Amino acid sequence: VGDTVTDFSLKNIDGKKVSLSSFKDNKGVIVIFDCNTCPVSNAYNSRIISLSKKYQKTFPLVAINANDPEQSPGDSFEEMIAYAKAKEYTFPYLMDETQEIAKTFGATNTPHVFVLTKSGTTHKVAYIGAIDDNTRNASSASKKYVEQAIDALLEGKPVPVEKTKAVGCSIKYR
Repeated sequence: VGDTVTDFSLKNIDGKKVSLSSFKDNKGVIVIFDCNTCPVSNAYNSRIISLSKKYQKTFPLVAINANDPEQSPGDSFEEMIAYAKAKEYTFPYLMDETQEIAKTFGATNTPHVFVLTKSGTTHKVAYIGAIDDNTRNASSASKKYVEQAIDALLEGKPVPVEKTKAVGCSIKYR
């Protein structure tokens, strides 16, 4: 939290490159390290889609898959395309082929969220961790960490909880 994030450029499922600098008129970006194959990520899928819709104008969302497709064949680029189409993703779903972006962020699990604030062309980490406090059921979540962080930032207030434990499957590093 507080670290400046270096811009990155990763391939989206549409074949085009997406970077943090791709987002021009926003207050920040929600970066979620995610994948197709983790049951915890799958349980959070509808919440990820909801976050994207709710904050698309102020804090657009990007999902990044850093899993090694040799260890996790269901996370290949082709499978990402099919998964995003089936789930009707309206946000970028990027492939971190070298796994360098995930390593730079220190991402360990899927899903692992980083809320970034933007000042000019600089992005800083404002929140790291879980989406909320219930891995199984959105309606049973009593603490919606990402929403609370973004809402506080939009109101010019400090983030109430800056860091939580990301729960989910480990990223399949080479």
